[in-house]
Amino acid sequence: MLDTLIIGGGAAGLSCALVLGSGLKKPFAEGKQVAIIIHQKASHLQTAKFNNVLGLKPGTTGASILSEGKKQLADLYPEVQQIENEKVTAVTKTGETYTVTTNKSTYTSKIVVIAVGYTNLITIKGLEPYIKSHPRAAISKDRIWLENTDHLIENGLYVAGTLAGWRSQFSIAAGSGAHVATDILTLWNNGRHTKVHDKI
Repeated sequence: MLDTLIIGGGAAGLSCALVLGSGLKKPFAEGKQVAIIIHQKASHLQTAKFNNVLGLKPGTTGASILSEGKKQLADLYPEVQQIENEKVTAVTKTGETYTVTTNKSTYTSKIVVIAVGYTNLITIKGLEPYIKSHPRAAISKDRIWLENTDHLIENGLYVAGTLAGWRSQFSIAAGSGAHVATDILTLWNNGRHTKVHDKI
C-alpha cells in the first residue's frame, strides 16, 4: 500500500515527487511510501528548449531535464520509488483507496496524482468522467483537462500540470506539481499548512 502514487515523469510529476521526497524526513511523514511511474516518451519536454525559465541556462533542453530530473530525485530522495518502463492503463477507486493498473503490474495507493500530458490521446480508463475541453488552450489544438477544484478531482485524486487546466509553460507545470505536493504534505500534517524549504 502506497501513500501517494504519482503518474507521469514530466515537469509536474517530477516536481511533485521532489517536493514530496524532501518532506519525507518530517516527523509527520515518517513511514510514508511514495512512488512515481515515470513514463516520459510522450512528454512535450522531449522536444523543448528553454530560454525563458528562471534558473535554467538558456538553451537547456527538455530532454536533459527529464534525464537529470530522474537522477536528482534518485540522488536526493531515494526513498521515492521510481517505476520505469510501465504505462498506466486504468485508475479505479475501491473504498478509500485507488488501484492503478499498468501494462505490467498493479499498485494500490491512498492518494494518486495524475500528471500526464493534456492531449486527447489519454488512454487511462477510469478518468473519462472528468475529461473536459481544456479552458486555456486553442480549440483547434483539441486539448483536454481533468475537471478539478484547486488540483483536487475528488478525495485522494489529484491532477497536476497542463492536465489540471494550466497553460503549457514549463514553469507553470512545475509549479503546479509542487503545489499538489504541498497540499499532500499539508494533509499528512493534519491540515497545518506545510511547505519544505532548503536553506544555506
